[in-house]
Amino acid sequence: MLKITTPSRLHLTLIDMNASIGRVDGSIGITLDAPVIKIECKKYDIVEITGRSEHIDRMVKSVNALLPDGEGIQIRVEEDYPSHIGLGSGTQAALASGMAVNELYGLGLDVHEIAVKMGRGGTSGIGVAAFERGGFILDGGHKFSEKKAFLPSAASKLPPAPVLLRSDFPDWDILLAIPGQKGASQKNEVNIFQEKCPIPLHEIESLSHLILMQLLPSLFEKDIVTFGRSINAIQELGFKKREVELQPVSRDLMHVLRDSGAYGAGMSSFGPTVYAFGEDMKNLEKIASDILGGKGKVFRTKARNKGATIRTS
Repeated sequence: MLKITTPSRLHLTLIDMNASIGRVDGSIGITLDAPVIKIECKKYDIVEITGRSEHIDRMVKSVNALLPDGEGIQIRVEEDYPSHIGLGSGTQAALASGMAVNELYGLGLDVHEIAVKMGRGGTSGIGVAAFERGGFILDGGHKFSEKKAFLPSAASKLPPAPVLLRSDFPDWDILLAIPGQKGASQKNEVNIFQEKCPIPLHEIESLSHLILMQLLPSLFEKDIVTFGRSINAIQELGFKKREVELQPVSRDLMHVLRDSGAYGAGMSSFGPTVYAFGEDMKNLEKIASDILGGKGKVFRTKARNKGATIRTS
């Protein structure tokens, strides 16, 4: 029996959705300890996937893309988290099920090769790198001459972007507040990319300056106050600014958390998940819970400085 536990991830921002110097995308993100997807799997004579999960159809598609002719797999989903809430569950579900086939049938594929076959990572490489290695991740995007358009990962056929930096993330508490709604997905997501891009170059330049000269140094110096300040500034720049504009509940929640003492609060990917860093996390957790009023989920987690775990029993 094979057991696989994936991480989740925060997608802090896409960096260059202008592409004027030849590259597009680029991402920064943080791997999370929770929530997770846990699956238990074994060889089987057919494809059978059970458990309470939004991702069963995705997993069926993923395993069928890799299974040798005439072979099957049985997967039981033990733990799961929802799709389209900004935490990357679709990529993790696809990679977990694909890796299960790879391990059980000795296909010898690495995570990037599986991601390509699953069609994951064509815009942001954060989810793939989170599954592989965890930690804080910065990727370098893609050549625009190869991508040719502004597209989300689900609509891009390119391989995952190269990881330029992977670092352990400090042992800081991270508040997650998940309103009871969904972020953009599928055709709506494609339309947003096409309508909002290219982003004005001056915003890309400001965002790049912020990442290079504030966010990254504060990460390596373990300066949570300055790191939080950089997270706040990111919400007002580039493609992230456009994502936040589409989620007024998340935007308002971020502002309340900052006013209540959070060093920084941002929205992950297309949302609606809001994350925050601060000193009095218990108070921030209570405030977020009061605002959501039972129509969502609030909890604390930490960064995960390793990738998915794969065990046999």
